[in-house]
Amino acid sequence: MDFMIRPALVEDAEAMAIMHLQSWRESYGHLLPPEFFSGQEAALPDRIERYRSSIATGHSRMLAQDPDGGVVGIAASGPGRDEDSPCDVELFMLYTLQRVHGRGVGQALVDALLSDGPAYLWVLDDNPRAQAFYRRNGFIPDGKRQLCDPSWHSLPEHRMVRTAVGL
Repeated sequence: MDFMIRPALVEDAEAMAIMHLQSWRESYGHLLPPEFFSGQEAALPDRIERYRSSIATGHSRMLAQDPDGGVVGIAASGPGRDEDSPCDVELFMLYTLQRVHGRGVGQALVDALLSDGPAYLWVLDDNPRAQAFYRRNGFIPDGKRQLCDPSWHSLPEHRMVRTAVGL
């Protein structure tokens, strides 16, 4: 499958938010109840507005499009939000649709946002596919753990960190 990686534009916000929710259903459908997804769908207009605002103010968001222009992946990074940030850059999100898993879309998004630089991220404990992907990209758990927000049913997650690749 061919795909194109590019910075997100304000007019991409709706397609990105819809794809984001679809990827959550695909990735977390076994972890979260149907009500979670119903609530997220009801909140879609707010998410679209947050995306528009974030993109308009210059936050780093990238997207991947298939040959027909459909959004198949999204990613965002920026200054670390943790009080004890292990480095300056946090990968806030990386989501791809199941139909493009294993085709290099996630890797291209990570490369576009982070290059070879140091970064950290949070990943659900029960997400072995994502953890394996991050390990291949030099991320390792640093021992920091927490529970997600109650709206995410307090799922456990842990932090993964990488130093600059190749150093």
